[in-house]
Amino acid sequence: MTASPPFPASGRLRPARRHVLPGLHLTLGYALLYLSLLVLIPLAGLVIRASGLGLAGFWREVTAPRVLAALGVSFGTALAASLVNVVLGLLIAWTLNRYWVPGKRLIDALIDLPFALPTAVAGITLTTLLAPNGVVGRSLGYTDSEGVQHGLKLVYNQTGIVIALIFIGLPFVVRSIQPVLEDLGREQEEAAWSLGAGPVQTFWRVVFPELRPALLSGFTLALARTIGEYGSVVFISGNLPFKTEIAPLLIVGKLEQFNYAGAAAVAVVMLLISVTLLLIANTVQARLVRRSGTAV
Repeated sequence: MTASPPFPASGRLRPARRHVLPGLHLTLGYALLYLSLLVLIPLAGLVIRASGLGLAGFWREVTAPRVLAALGVSFGTALAASLVNVVLGLLIAWTLNRYWVPGKRLIDALIDLPFALPTAVAGITLTTLLAPNGVVGRSLGYTDSEGVQHGLKLVYNQTGIVIALIFIGLPFVVRSIQPVLEDLGREQEEAAWSLGAGPVQTFWRVVFPELRPALLSGFTLALARTIGEYGSVVFISGNLPFKTEIAPLLIVGKLEQFNYAGAAAVAVVMLLISVTLLLIANTVQARLVRRSGTAV
């Protein structure tokens, strides 16, 4: 085995590689320290606290009917809201990128409003608007002389939770799709049109394959954000056990009762389910990106 010559065949010296950041060991050390302080150590403390219940106590705590109902509400509404956000986010991003609309810059700025608005303020605002005596709620139903509400009710039920989570998670989907649409351009669409493809066929066969990784990325971000949402949901849900009670509220309730091990157990279950969903989504996304690169 011969060693590679120090000089290339052309006789010119190879340019030295320059790195903006320091060497590998230093940057890796900073990354591991940051990851440990903010993620690994708190999660380890959570697992240790929950392990104090023992296996039987842990299983009894997390399989209680109220806990299972709260977990079902949290993950079910988060999944429904994220799926809706995929459709709405695609429509909004497509409209802002492909068409001129009045107030386009204002609309684009308002998309980021959930990032800047405190979630508690968002929950109070949505509840005020959608309540039976609110501006929007009044037009959707009425209350008879006996105080019974009729019509469409959008608060104090799981529908209200989904609406709040849609508001919170929508920016993640829109901001994930917009850069892809900007880089995609219209050349491929125009080429498909020149070959006789219709609008639907062009979108489904040409544009949509390029958008699938971004759509899945936005869905994953929105799902991860909305699973543990508390501030905007606690006001609009009504917090009824077995109906509209979410898992984060149940955890807070256990903490107020000084049941720290029980709260940690529920949090560990949420963590495991969330990590599993994220791993599945990231695996599918990586395969889509690899398949898209192979096709190109």
